[in-house]
This record gives sequence, C-alpha cells and structure tokens, in this order.
Amino acid sequence: MRYEGNIYRPPGEWKSYLLQCTIGCSHNACTFCGMYKDKKYRVRPLEEVLEDINMARMAYGTVETVFLCDGDAIDLPTDYLLTVLEHLYRAFPRLRRVTTYAGPRSTLRKTPEELKIIREAGLNRAYLGVETGDGELLKKCGKGVNAEQMLEAGLALREAGFDLWSIVLIGLAGGGDAYIRNATMTADITNKMAPHHLSAMTYMPVPGTLMYDEIQRGEFIVQTPHESLLETKMLIEKIELSGLHFTSNHASNYVPVKGTLKEDREKLVALLDEIITKEDTSRMRRPDYRRL
Repeated sequence: MRYEGNIYRPPGEWKSYLLQCTIGCSHNACTFCGMYKDKKYRVRPLEEVLEDINMARMAYGTVETVFLCDGDAIDLPTDYLLTVLEHLYRAFPRLRRVTTYAGPRSTLRKTPEELKIIREAGLNRAYLGVETGDGELLKKCGKGVNAEQMLEAGLALREAGFDLWSIVLIGLAGGGDAYIRNATMTADITNKMAPHHLSAMTYMPVPGTLMYDEIQRGEFIVQTPHESLLETKMLIEKIELSGLHFTSNHASNYVPVKGTLKEDREKLVALLDEIITKEDTSRMRRPDYRRL
C-alpha cells in the first residue's frame, strides 16, 4: 500500500485496513501533539485513493474494517467522502465498519445534513479528540475550539448517528492539584456529550512540540504517576453515564483499567485506590515501557 510519512491510528483499529485520504492533520496546532509535524496538510487526489482501494482489494481479497487516515478525514469535501465510501463498500462486500478521527472544527464546518448523509453512506465511527472539558485549557493547548464548541461537535456527531468515541488526556493540566479541575470539567463535558466510548490516555512529553518547550523552560510541570492515578480515579467517579465503554489501558497509562461506567465504577475505583494507598509501584507500568 502507498503511504506518506508516519501513519497513526487508534489502538482499536489495529486490524483495520488503513486508507490514507489526507496527508497530515487539518488543524495540526495542538501544543501537546507531535503526530503530524513532519507533514504539510493536503488532500490526496481522489483518483489516487480509489487506486489504493483497488490495490488493497487485490492484495487482501477482502477486509471488514477500514480506518481513514490521516488526522481528520471529516475535513474532506462531502462529495469526496461519499465517493470513497461507495468505492470501499463496492470493493469489499464484507466491509462492516469504516472509521476516522474527527476534528472539532472540521466537524462544525459540516452541516447536520452532511454529517447524516456521510454516516448513512457508511462512515460508522468517529474518534473525537476532546482532550479536556476545561475551556481555558483547550485554548492554552491550541485545540482551536472552546468547551462549548467541543460539546457542540460531539453532539453533532452523535445526533447524526455516529458511534462516537471520545478521547481525553489525563495530565494535560500539569502537576499539583490541577488534576481536580481537569477531571471535574472533563467528566462534565462527557456527561453532557454522552459518547458511546471514552478513552483516557495520559500525557507524555513529545520533543519538538510547544508543550515540550514549556517543560524545558520550567513553565509546565508534568504530572506525577500518583497524580495521574488520582485524576483517573476522580474522572471515573464523576462520570454519571450508564453503559459507557471506558478504557484507560493505552500504553501511555500507568495502570491499565477498562470497564463499563457506571456499572463497573466501584471495581475500577477500588483497584486504583488500592494502588494509590499502598503506593504499589510494582503494579504500575514502568516509565520506560510507556508509549504514545
């Protein structure tokens, strides 16, 4: 398959055929993210993408899941997306799911009607990088939207029928007691947005990013592992949704936890409480084993 630069996908898409529709991310200004700094954003020619689908059909025979790369396929023109989706489902008769990252700004540029048409054409799941429910922090980290706009984007995707997967970032507020506000406001936006899935990753400094430079200048203090577990526990405690698929078992997390909220809340909180109280580092992922 033909790819340009490093390719990223959500952990759950490890079995998916990765189809690169855009090069880079349409926003690419988040201070904590280094994923697409090696690329200048552009849309790949539609003819090339359709050729790639034909190549994948020849190579794989059939696929059941597809993830549209790079950072934000929702930004693609609606007609372009519809053509790609039509070609995918025609090429792979057993295809049951097509997914993508969704940027909040590009989502808001689409009308409700466009989002519904795209969803009905077979784009099933959208991964939305919410990061935090704190509007001040969203502005500081260069997300490009405030908390109200982030919520609006999430609700627009959900109301259009997407299987909405929210991604938030533990430790984005830094060290000390900053986790209290971050966990509280992130739980609040989650309760209002009501995604079908929620993944809580943990911030890790990435050389070459603006936030990394802030760390080097002493302007941002990275959260300790202990504070990270406290924030994760508080987030779980404050989410009031039922039936929410919750994961905090990414390679960046110190302690892998997953379950259904709020049904598994007591079990998850008890696990974290035990590790926090005993300061049991043996049950925590070693720093050199953590990855983004």
